[in-house]
Amino acid sequence: MSDLETLERILLERSVRRGDFTLASGQRSSYYIDARITTMSAEGLRLVGHLGLEAIRQAGWQPEVVGGLTMGADPVAYAVAIASLNRGTDETINAFSVRKAAKEHGTKRRIEGNFSVGCRVVVVEDVITSGASAIQAIEVVEQEGGQVLGVLAVVDRQQGGREVIVSKGYNIVALTTTNRLGLETS
Repeated sequence: MSDLETLERILLERSVRRGDFTLASGQRSSYYIDARITTMSAEGLRLVGHLGLEAIRQAGWQPEVVGGLTMGADPVAYAVAIASLNRGTDETINAFSVRKAAKEHGTKRRIEGNFSVGCRVVVVEDVITSGASAIQAIEVVEQEGGQVLGVLAVVDRQQGGREVIVSKGYNIVALTTTNRLGLETS
């Protein structure tokens, strides 16, 4: 079984729930994908890191940092960062998180972690539905002076998010899709 097939199996076993759900996008669905259950597991972190790093390299992106809107993006970013270190080259990628709102105390930053003006960024997501979270992260990164190279998602629900992101001028790569997982797009 390939790493991608193993990741898809784990997503189906751990992260997919059936029922009647309202998604963050406001859309209704007969299933919910809580990818964090997979991306926060030891095996999920290993797989997402390896596959995510490979996808970034295949896309031709050379980011200095990866990150996105907390908290779904956090384990994805951390997994890619550690995978880049384990690769044994000097092409390491660090991670950052975008807060949903600026802190009211301390530095009052919206972006935490390894981010600086002018850095090359890949925005990451656990699940893309409408694309709103990725777009929000992109806007914050660009407002803070980062250069967005593209978007990496673990799962694309195939409900218009990819198209929204592409229409804004950004490439997107997803490790898997709801079609590959055998899920309806509702």
